Amino acid sequence: MIPVVPSEEGVGHRARRRLRRAGKHATTAIMSTHPPADPVGQHTAPGDGLRFPFTDPPDTGTAVPVAPGVLWVRMPLPFALDHINLWVLEDGDGWTLVDTGIATDETRALWDTLLAGPLAGRPVRRLICTHFHPDHIGLSGWLTDRLSVPLWASVTEWAFGRQLAAMPDDAFAEIARRLYARAGCGPDLLDFVAQRGNPYRHRVAALPTSVRRLMNGQDVRIGASTWRVVTGQGHSPDHVGLFSAHARVLISGDQVLPRISPNVSVWPTEPDEDPLSLFLASLHHWRAAVDDDVLVLPSHGLPFRGLHARLGVLLHHHDGRLDETVALCRGEPKTAMDLLPRLFQRELDDHQLFFALGETLAHLHHLVAQDRLRGVTDDDGVVWYQAV
Repeated sequence: MIPVVPSEEGVGHRARRRLRRAGKHATTAIMSTHPPADPVGQHTAPGDGLRFPFTDPPDTGTAVPVAPGVLWVRMPLPFALDHINLWVLEDGDGWTLVDTGIATDETRALWDTLLAGPLAGRPVRRLICTHFHPDHIGLSGWLTDRLSVPLWASVTEWAFGRQLAAMPDDAFAEIARRLYARAGCGPDLLDFVAQRGNPYRHRVAALPTSVRRLMNGQDVRIGASTWRVVTGQGHSPDHVGLFSAHARVLISGDQVLPRISPNVSVWPTEPDEDPLSLFLASLHHWRAAVDDDVLVLPSHGLPFRGLHARLGVLLHHHDGRLDETVALCRGEPKTAMDLLPRLFQRELDDHQLFFALGETLAHLHHLVAQDRLRGVTDDDGVVWYQAV
């Protein structure tokens, strides 16, 4: 992924104005000369030991080989993070698809091109989705119906996506308003939350009504290769990665990315959780479960080698962010909205703003669980955080 810095008049202009009016006590605008956080997480240096064997992604509508029996497809996304990588695995005389892209007419048309072009002449056997986010599962129902194939996924991810897609706009807006009011958001931002409703349900087609369950440690035979399921938590409830010891390949989804830290957020559906603890534990789990010499195929950015170095960078990154958050909470208590422009000193668009706020809350909840911060709720229901 190549970061793009928005201009003053660019995608962050509305969010910057809104933030100035949004928090009861936040006064610093979200803008700087640093590369912007994209919707998945914060930009981080890749660290020593990362090697990128491919310098350019495939053109849209094409499929290029990246490993024996593995094809790389790229789909566009309508966000600052403007793409997702999908993977096509040889499955005997057919194909297994991994992830789908978001539910847009453009993505459907690109699938038409692929199925009539580079994937033509061989049947699709199954669709695997790494997790419930719309860029990964958004067209799962459309593809499984069109191709008459089953969806394979973690049952938690499938059920979570089904539940969220079914939630009406007003119901989601209500739980979102409660979470963001607690975070210190002012009336302008809370009104925007009500107006935007449930963004998830508008970015996915109807999800399949059944699923083939994938679980951690399970072996899945795909063509001549066996792929072991390695799950992770924190970025999503039960994210599926696929590791082929024979091919020396790891399909990492969003759990490990080469240039940015996967977004780890508190969301309205789980307002009191500590997802960062789950994510950090998952990084240790993946380091133990997957060899270092694999080719990592991430959902965003370029394929790379140096998995264990990257896991170490991600662990170090969050250690630093936690220490920074504690330092900001010394002295006067702070709300999440007070901390947001200090932790994300760059310009954010509307989409990125809620990811940044969710990640701020994730760090605060983790620090409270570690007894490094205390949170006190005032008479208005706003939570204030102070270093212990």
